Amino acid sequence: MNIERAERLQKLPPYLFQELDRLRDQVRARGVDIIDLGVGDPDQPTPPHIIEALNAAAQDPRTHKYPAYSGLSRFREVAADWYKRRFDVDLIPNQEVITLIGSKEGLAHFPLAFVNPGDVVLTPSPAYPVYKGSTILAGGVPVEMPLRKENGFLPDLAAMDSALLQKAKVMVINYPNNPTAACADLEFYERVAALAKKHEIIVVSDAAYTEMAYDGYRPPSFMQVAGAREVGIEFHSLSKTYNMTGWRIGFAVGNAQLVAGLGQVKSQIDSGAFDAVQLAGITALTASQDCVAQMNQLYAGRREVLVKGLQGLGLEVERPKATFYVWCGVPAGQTSTDFCRKLLEEAGVVSTPGVGFGSAGEGYVRFALTVDEARLQEAVDRLAGLGL
Repeated sequence: MNIERAERLQKLPPYLFQELDRLRDQVRARGVDIIDLGVGDPDQPTPPHIIEALNAAAQDPRTHKYPAYSGLSRFREVAADWYKRRFDVDLIPNQEVITLIGSKEGLAHFPLAFVNPGDVVLTPSPAYPVYKGSTILAGGVPVEMPLRKENGFLPDLAAMDSALLQKAKVMVINYPNNPTAACADLEFYERVAALAKKHEIIVVSDAAYTEMAYDGYRPPSFMQVAGAREVGIEFHSLSKTYNMTGWRIGFAVGNAQLVAGLGQVKSQIDSGAFDAVQLAGITALTASQDCVAQMNQLYAGRREVLVKGLQGLGLEVERPKATFYVWCGVPAGQTSTDFCRKLLEEAGVVSTPGVGFGSAGEGYVRFALTVDEARLQEAVDRLAGLGL
């Protein structure tokens, strides 16, 4: 029997991190000691007070039933309170906040609510692959907005084609940015909101990394600017902030119609986030944030080791002020894929090719600060032995 997958799946590129895992496992099978700086998965454990909250909640039989599709009322209230404290944004919890099974889930499901077949979705390039993949699965047409170094890895809004803007249904932005670690200011967000209102474009803001910042920097939220809640929805995650990637908990906030549309899709696809995990999430958001500051201090130290090491090798790299990624230019005459393969096969160091995040990522690789300083220094030393 010949079983063919749906055309929508055939249109999808291979998922970047799945392919990286395959290559890494091949090299490891040869007995190579791998230093994995590829996937952005925190290496530190979830803080104990959050684990204790989960343990207590899981003992309560009331958490063992189906959860509410839109999330616990208390979790949504706490998320709204957190936005007020962090960004001075007022939200209506039961209308403008929804619980997610991690922000990836919400980002992937959102196009199903608002993108019709043939609709144009403006996606950044380079970018988290889910933006493009979820657009394809919804039948939309992803059109890349290149992020260039000369523009601070922000899309050049002034240069965007007016005819394209008239066709666009959705624009995706992500700051602090994965993979470039670039940051956006409120002035940029104001221009995005104005452009979106003029052309009736829905703005999807992925804000998963706002709490991973250094040197006193505090990344803003798109929701802080006038008009943002008229046109946009913002996705947030507890995954990286609190080392909870496997817990699958996040939330989205913003325009009530956009939140409701996402909720309608979720009600057909999933049964909500486990109540016990939401209760642990409440603890994460309401307890002392010292654990976040401590993690940022840890990443800042790692950043110094890797950035100084790469710069010492003559590679083009800037010190990021947010995220736990380092965006590094590849040596002249090499592609990002070839360079990554060289690092893996000859030095046992896993990185991520920039082109895997979109065509505009060519010429760069991404390193994740997910090993300790000693291993980062070892990675630099191994790269030095390659004579880059």
